[in-house]
Amino acid sequence: MADTPAPRSMAVPLTAFTAGAVVAVLLGVFGKVHNPTINGTTTLGFRTVIDMKVVLTTAIGVLAILQVIGALWLYGKLGIRAPSWLGAAHRISGAIALLLSVFVAYHCLWALGLETGRFHGGPKVPMRTVVHGVLGCAVFGAVVVKVAAVRSRRAPGWFLPVAGGLLFALLIAVVLTSAGWYLDTFGWPGTGGY
Repeated sequence: MADTPAPRSMAVPLTAFTAGAVVAVLLGVFGKVHNPTINGTTTLGFRTVIDMKVVLTTAIGVLAILQVIGALWLYGKLGIRAPSWLGAAHRISGAIALLLSVFVAYHCLWALGLETGRFHGGPKVPMRTVVHGVLGCAVFGAVVVKVAAVRSRRAPGWFLPVAGGLLFALLIAVVLTSAGWYLDTFGWPGTGGY
């Protein structure tokens, strides 16, 4: 008896998008109610937490671009046969990007929180900062969706490329509203111990 493919189900993407939305909202709520503090953070030898986050976020952006190129190559969209090592390299670089993202997000939410309205001193929080914070929370909701898309055998064929594209778009938007803005405004950060 031949193996028959598992039936495709819209329940998988609907459940994944719901779970992702819950994760994003919970992160946003935590970021809003948490009392921000530098205690419990590290600079990894950089002058400030912000400098460290800019460098790591830039690396995340590069890894995200490499992820898209790798996925296109693996799925035969580049017209060049993918080497045998590419699948493993794609998974490893994706795991590194995720770990770096969790590390940076921890430092964002713990040290700064989700800033909206006005700062404690009275000035208005810039729109870029608000957008960055909301998109940052959405990234981790998109991670949940992407993991569900990768692991599911019952999802429709469109689900994985949509989940991957959503995660990529959100990551690049977060990189541009943080490290991109910082690099454009201040240039490359100095390091303290390197």
